[in-house]
Amino acid sequence: MSSPRRRCPECRREIAVVAGRLARHDPPGARRSGRLVSCPGSRRPVQTGAVQPGLDGYVVPEFPGQLRLF
Repeated sequence: MSSPRRRCPECRREIAVVAGRLARHDPPGARRSGRLVSCPGSRRPVQTGAVQPGLDGYVVPEFPGQLRLF
C-alpha cells in the first residue's frame, strides 16, 4: 500500500504524505552539487481528511455515535 501524495507548495513535486505532513525530500536538482539539501516544503503539514465523501456511490451519513451493525 502506497502513501497518498500531494504537490509540494515549494518545489511542485508529488511527495508522499506521512502522518499528516509532507515527507522529507530534496528539491529538483539538489543532488547535482553532491550535498543533501532539504526542500523548504519538507515536513510541512497538509490538510487531512477524505477527498471524496463516499465510495462507489455510498455516502456515510454524518451523525455522532456508532453506526448500526445490521
